[in-house]
Amino acid sequence: MTAIAPRLLQKYNVPAPRYTSYPTVPLWADDLKERGWISLVKKAYEDFGESEGITLYIHLPYCESLCTYCGCNKRITKNHAVETPYITSIMNEWDAYLKILDTKPKLAGIHLGGGTPTFFSPESLEEMLGIIIGSSEVMPDAEFSFEGHPNNTTRGHLQTLFDLGFRRVSYGIQDFNEEVQKAIHRIQPFERVKEATDVAREIGYTSVNFDLIYGLPHQTAKTISATFEKVAELKPDRIAFYSYAHLPSAFPAQKSFEQFLPKESEKRNLYEKGKQILTEMGYLEVGMDHFALENDPLYIAKKNKTLHRNFMGYTTSPSKILLGLGNSSISDVYYAYAQNTKEIDLYKEQISLGHFAISKGHMMSKEDIETRNLILKLICNHEADWNFCYYSVLGKRNWDKLKTFAEEGIIEFDAKGIKILSTGLPFVRNVCMVFDLRMQEKEERKFGFSKSI
Repeated sequence: MTAIAPRLLQKYNVPAPRYTSYPTVPLWADDLKERGWISLVKKAYEDFGESEGITLYIHLPYCESLCTYCGCNKRITKNHAVETPYITSIMNEWDAYLKILDTKPKLAGIHLGGGTPTFFSPESLEEMLGIIIGSSEVMPDAEFSFEGHPNNTTRGHLQTLFDLGFRRVSYGIQDFNEEVQKAIHRIQPFERVKEATDVAREIGYTSVNFDLIYGLPHQTAKTISATFEKVAELKPDRIAFYSYAHLPSAFPAQKSFEQFLPKESEKRNLYEKGKQILTEMGYLEVGMDHFALENDPLYIAKKNKTLHRNFMGYTTSPSKILLGLGNSSISDVYYAYAQNTKEIDLYKEQISLGHFAISKGHMMSKEDIETRNLILKLICNHEADWNFCYYSVLGKRNWDKLKTFAEEGIIEFDAKGIKILSTGLPFVRNVCMVFDLRMQEKEERKFGFSKSI
C-alpha cells in the first residue's frame, strides 16, 4: 500500500464537498417554487419512471439518546407517542406525490434513514410501509434497506421489514472500543451487535453493512486494529469506513471530547491502517470510504462501471428519481433538487395544510446536468470522458490545476477525458472541485476584493 506524501496530504486536506449531488446543497440557487416542483416531478416520471422507477428515502428523525459525534438531523426523545402523528404526515406527503404522478408508480427502492428508524415500533413501520408498497408497483430488482441501531433493532423489526421485502440492513457500529464508545455516547457491546447481525442473517437478509468511523476521540492504530478484529468475526458484506466530521459550531455536543481527537496526520494513518486490515480480510474498495466483498452487488457494479451515487451514497440502482419523505429529506428528480424543512413541527404543519414542506431547492441548468454527470463518473468510476466543451468553460486557472494534479501523479488527462490514478484516489474530492464552477463563482463573489494591506 502506497503511503500518501505528507506534503500532498497537507496541501489538499481542505474542506470539500462529498458530491452526493451537484451543485452541493449550500450552493443551490433556491429558485424553486412549489408549482415548478410539481411540474418537474411529473416530467421526470414521464421521462424516466417507467423504465427506472423511483427510489424513496424516508427520514425518521427520532432517537432515544444523543450520540455526541452525530451530524444527522434528529430529535432526542423517549416519548414514542410521536410515532403516529409523524407517520401520518409521511403518508399525507406520499399521497400528494401519488396525485402528481397520476399513476401507480414503479418502485425501485426504499431506504429508511434517520435519526434512528428502529426507534419506531415494528407495527408503526408496517403501517407506513404497507401503504407505500401497496400503492406502488414494486420492480423485480427493487432494493429495500434500512439503518438499524444494534441496541434497539429487535427480531420483530427485522422480521417485519423482511416480510415487507427488505433484504439489506446497515448497522451503525462506529467503533468497538469501550473508551471511544463512552466518549461519543454510543455504548453497544459486541455481543449485542453480534446478536443483531446473526438474527438478520438467520431471518434471510442477504446484505449486512457496518458503518465505522475513523478520527474519533481516543482512537489509535491499536484500537482500530482491535475493532477490525471484532468486525472480522462477523464479516459483514459491506463496510462504510467514514471520516469523522468535526463541526462543533453546528453540533455543540462534539465539544465534549474535542481534546481527545487524533491529530490530522494521525487521523489519516488510522484510515490507512483500517484499509490495510480490510484488504487483508478480503474487502475491496468500492469508492470513497466504501468497501465490499468480491461477490457483493455493490462491488460488481463498481467493476462493471454501473455504480451510481445519490444522497444516500453509493448505490446499484440506476433510478434518476429519488423522492425524500419526512423532515429534512432531500429529493432529486434529475431536473431539480428540493429539501424539506428541517424543523419537524413545521414539516408536519405544512403537510397538514396540503403543501409540500420544501424549504429550499434548485432547478438544474444544462451546464449543471453536464457537470453532475462528469463529477459522478469521477466519484464512481474514477474516469470520465469530456461531455461538453470544458476547454472553453473551465478557464486557464482550472486547467492549470489539472496540470498540477497530473504532475503530482494524481490524475492523467488528454483531449478525450480524465482518469484518477490509484495514487490519486484519496484526492478524488479535490479533483471534482476543479469542475465545481458554482463553488468557484461563489468564492469569487465573496472574496473578489483586493486586500487592504
